[in-house]
Amino acid sequence: MGDIAEDEASFYSNAEDYWRDVAPTVDGMLGGYGSISSIDVNGSKAFLQKFLGDGEGKTGSGCALDCGAGIGRITKRLLLPLFKTVDLVDVTQEFLDKARPYLGEEGKRVGNYFCCGLQDFKPEVGRYDVIWIQWVIGHLTDDHLVDFLRRCQKALRPNGLVVIKDNVSYEGVVPDEVDSSVCRDMDILRRLVDRAGLRIVHEEQQKDFPKEIYQVHTLALR
Repeated sequence: MGDIAEDEASFYSNAEDYWRDVAPTVDGMLGGYGSISSIDVNGSKAFLQKFLGDGEGKTGSGCALDCGAGIGRITKRLLLPLFKTVDLVDVTQEFLDKARPYLGEEGKRVGNYFCCGLQDFKPEVGRYDVIWIQWVIGHLTDDHLVDFLRRCQKALRPNGLVVIKDNVSYEGVVPDEVDSSVCRDMDILRRLVDRAGLRIVHEEQQKDFPKEIYQVHTLALR
């Protein structure tokens, strides 16, 4: 990732500072693009339902992990309707505190709220059918992303999936100094997935997002 990873401590602490000042709302989670939430969730649901179900090779619906969960937007709209139990992990405690009332009655099926950066998070081995990682990999250095994906692989149940849904740059690594993150192109992302010992079993580009934002791709990994 070049120069941006040289001061790793600042890269992470600046991101924490940024998110600490973001409103704990859907619009805050989506950087002012709250209006795309339904398009996003519907696209994710169609993607995920290709894998879920009974039968050989199908992914179970017992437990999912929402990484970079924020206030639980994806947990509420995507994961809780499809899974019996969902765990949330986010670096900002205020967001997790907000998630409890935001999730409402269905929030009783949340197993754990983990306040932790993904670079330090160790998911329980063999716990999850799906680990959903959306709009957060840009907050990890290359090495930390590879290490986290390796831990995620060990945390999967049989036929489990790791799903990455994120912005993709057209070429190279594009830093964002506002929220202390980076956006990688698909070639770089594929190489990091390969380094982690995972393979991409399905990939789609999210449709119908505003033209002015990055293209968004969803990758299913095993």
